[in-house]
Amino acid sequence: MSESTRTRPGDSARPLHEAYDTALLDLDGVVYAGGEAIAHAVESLDVARAAGMHLAYVTNNALRTPQTVAEHLTSLGAPARPDDVINSAQAVARLISEQVPPGARVLAIGGEGLRVALRERGLVPVDSADEDIAAVVQGYGGPQQPWERLMEAGYAVARGVPWFASNTDLTIPTARGIAPGNGAAVEVVRFVAGGAPQVAGKPQPPMHRETILRTGAKHPLVVGDRLDTDIEGANGGGVDSLLVLTGVTDAAQLLAAEPVYRPTFVAADLRGMLTAHPEVRAADEGFVCGGWTARVRDARAEIDGAGDPLDGLRALCAATWTAGDAERERTGEPARRAGGAGPGLSAAHRDGDRINADKALAKLGL
Repeated sequence: MSESTRTRPGDSARPLHEAYDTALLDLDGVVYAGGEAIAHAVESLDVARAAGMHLAYVTNNALRTPQTVAEHLTSLGAPARPDDVINSAQAVARLISEQVPPGARVLAIGGEGLRVALRERGLVPVDSADEDIAAVVQGYGGPQQPWERLMEAGYAVARGVPWFASNTDLTIPTARGIAPGNGAAVEVVRFVAGGAPQVAGKPQPPMHRETILRTGAKHPLVVGDRLDTDIEGANGGGVDSLLVLTGVTDAAQLLAAEPVYRPTFVAADLRGMLTAHPEVRAADEGFVCGGWTARVRDARAEIDGAGDPLDGLRALCAATWTAGDAERERTGEPARRAGGAGPGLSAAHRDGDRINADKALAKLGL
């Protein structure tokens, strides 16, 4: 089912790690948070790998090199090679290299991962807007990135130098909570200099292209924690997806998702890759999954039954997505399309303004 028509989570009679040849896994909020492995992640990846699934790690975080990321994953117990890691720095470096002369100087605002990716494309990263630069690129630079780096970007963009960004994630999950991401730094430069950068990372097409070029995946499954990058990017690329609730997105945000942000499957964590996923059926003016029945009445979601809370959440998704679509059609409000400009977080919440699901989610313990 395409992202423009999905009104309920998908089902799979086979465990997902058997139904798909490659998992395109986000890292922050999926495999680890704040550098530490998320519960059940390493064990789940081991089982999927042993069964023959190719694991590729696809991240919008441009701070670290693939070598460093692979070493980190291996230290957590999830063996990985550098060529298993695809990041937004690689995608934006390819995008820049297609638009500037070979050997061009590029003002690089970010970490070593960004600089390594630029060099791999034959470009020369520099630190000053006063050099003869052909482009300026922003990538996540970590919590110690100095303010003067954003000043250099602002000087260059204000005078019309072509502007690129590895990604525009407004937030990033850390061990202490949700922190500002590269998108927040991009907004600082936009406020000062105006305009908008070309963006390579998820959910934009350059990242999907980079991933397919590097993995050769034929039947991939995108696994992520964000509606506005992982899931929107999967929908834009026509690829199935699994949302895990271990990172940025919570159950309430999932229920509020417009079609462009709706995942194929949903699970609590990466153990969801190793299981079949039950069907969500329409019944009695509502939707049934497992032992749960969900419906929307007078803009309020209701849930009855017992069993796996994730089955209840799947039924609630069908009920709230269907009701939200009907309200949008009634009012004539257009839905966003995959790969559109902007982070999309506010749009992902619009249906939630109409449908109250607080009591239903509390009944499920979510």
